[in-house]
Amino acid sequence: MWTAIWITWGVLSVIALAAPEAQSIPVVPNFQQGTLKSTTKTTQKITEVINSYDYRTGYEYTASGTNVTPVGGVIAPNKLTTTTNSLNGITSTWTGLDPASKPEWKLVEQGASFQFTETLSGPGLTNHTAINRTTEIESLTETLSTFTQ
Repeated sequence: MWTAIWITWGVLSVIALAAPEAQSIPVVPNFQQGTLKSTTKTTQKITEVINSYDYRTGYEYTASGTNVTPVGGVIAPNKLTTTTNSLNGITSTWTGLDPASKPEWKLVEQGASFQFTETLSGPGLTNHTAINRTTEIESLTETLSTFTQ
């Protein structure tokens, strides 16, 4: 049995010594030039909700005219009233003039021409502006790389 092993070992050794030497071939790139193109696309979406509330914090009463006079000499409302307003969870309370207590006016000369203007603007919410807008921003970046050997 040992003899067979020695013979096999000897044959393999002779073959190994007789085999040609292994050689490697260098790898050399065979391209001369090239390009690389890259494209990146980015999309951004912005949603805005803007609520603006304008309040008048006082009152304004005006009366003007020609050929008119106040009855009893009273020229402005003389009673106050309290008002409460709720909008979108915001409650406001204010005190203003009572329109029922506004003065009375009479003509000075009956039958003559006259002009009369009266306004009462009380405190409270005067304007609500609601803006809902969505803005989409798209960005495109293209890159081109050129290389040569």
